[in-house]
Amino acid sequence: MATVYIGGAAGFAGDRSDAGVPLAAALAKCDGPRFLMYEMLAERTLALCQIERRKNPQHGYSPALERMLTPVLAPCLAAGIKIVGNFGAANPQAAARKLAAMAGAQKLRPPRIAVVEGDDLSGVLTREELAACETGGALLKTAREIVSANVYLGARPIADALDQGADIVVTGRVADSALALGTLLHAFEWRAADWDKLAAGTMAGHLLECGAQVTGGYFADPGCKDVPDLAHVGYPIAEVGDGGGIVMTKPDGTGGVVNRLTVIEQLLYEIHDPSAYLAPDVVLDLMNVEVAEIGNDRVRVTGARGKPAPDTLKATVCVDGGLLGEAEISYAGPGAAARAQLAADVIRRRVGEKAPNLRIRVDAIGAVSILGATDAPPALRDDGPQDVRLRFAAQSSDRAEIDVMLDEVEALYCAGPAGGAGVRRRVTPRLASTSCLIERRYTRPRVTMLEPS
Repeated sequence: MATVYIGGAAGFAGDRSDAGVPLAAALAKCDGPRFLMYEMLAERTLALCQIERRKNPQHGYSPALERMLTPVLAPCLAAGIKIVGNFGAANPQAAARKLAAMAGAQKLRPPRIAVVEGDDLSGVLTREELAACETGGALLKTAREIVSANVYLGARPIADALDQGADIVVTGRVADSALALGTLLHAFEWRAADWDKLAAGTMAGHLLECGAQVTGGYFADPGCKDVPDLAHVGYPIAEVGDGGGIVMTKPDGTGGVVNRLTVIEQLLYEIHDPSAYLAPDVVLDLMNVEVAEIGNDRVRVTGARGKPAPDTLKATVCVDGGLLGEAEISYAGPGAAARAQLAADVIRRRVGEKAPNLRIRVDAIGAVSILGATDAPPALRDDGPQDVRLRFAAQSSDRAEIDVMLDEVEALYCAGPAGGAGVRRRVTPRLASTSCLIERRYTRPRVTMLEPS
């Protein structure tokens, strides 16, 4: 076996649902094991899914599952392309049942669906035990409620699922890169101590895990880093050899670009220490990696080195973060900046009198928002913009405090200053997250095959 082909069809749950279609078409033409990978769990996504599972035991998988997988089920099953994804979120078994139902609705052959579980630490560790493992701060000592606690599993259970003949592997929380490494462990039968090969597989997964970031998406910066046809950007394919060499490319006829710079940007994305990138299966050393363009939209990446896996596994714990209140109002025309400044001053004073413990952020969108101070008025100049959208935001566990701010902003309609319009207000439940380092003995990864209905 010379090459394994892995397409990266999603970098998060809100990614494009049509991205997998050209990937599946391209993979169908390849000679060798082919896999389509979906990375769909951001840090807080799993907590939101856990909340949905509590409301309905049949929910809790990624709400994007049907939207993302419907276009590719038929072509992948027809061509023998295996699908691997963490779209199981907080309820992988329910996700597997949903996928089986989707295949039935399309009158496809029943796929063999494997479920990887064991990441949920609910009932495994107490709050006190988790707090003792927290890597920074003391969020868990004061949190009102733990919403979710999930450990990042490694690649071995995914490989085991594929070894059992799975067409689709559904996981909950696993390391993003493990989605690719698991396919390579299965295809090449790499040993657990083949550290350099495990490092190469982890590097391939890291390059794939953010979807179009490596093919020009997040790279694009007009006039500085131009990317052709970004509206139809192609998503990445990794061609991986048994020795660990990687070629990054994308489907022919798609937009975007794969070059040395796009690959290097993604290679260093979210890397704290390039000599020791910690993953469940290996510690990846990038210091000797070489990146070379070998053709149009083809980049070879070699030189990954591996060290033995860390003793502990990372877990993300999400807790109740209270409520976020937001209210907006617009001022336009001559003197808009001065009227907006006055409105901000009025709100700060009145809310300070009624809810003195509530800390308010004020943004003047388009003038002073992203880079502005979070605890000071926007300080708009008299000669500033004639179109100002003010946004007021505050966080609290007390809904009454939030309502004070929302009501005061809405009252600006008549209480002045002049010309205020377009008030919008909303309250959103917040989650706060922290990381823990968990001893491996607390994890029990398991693989089950969905029984045909």
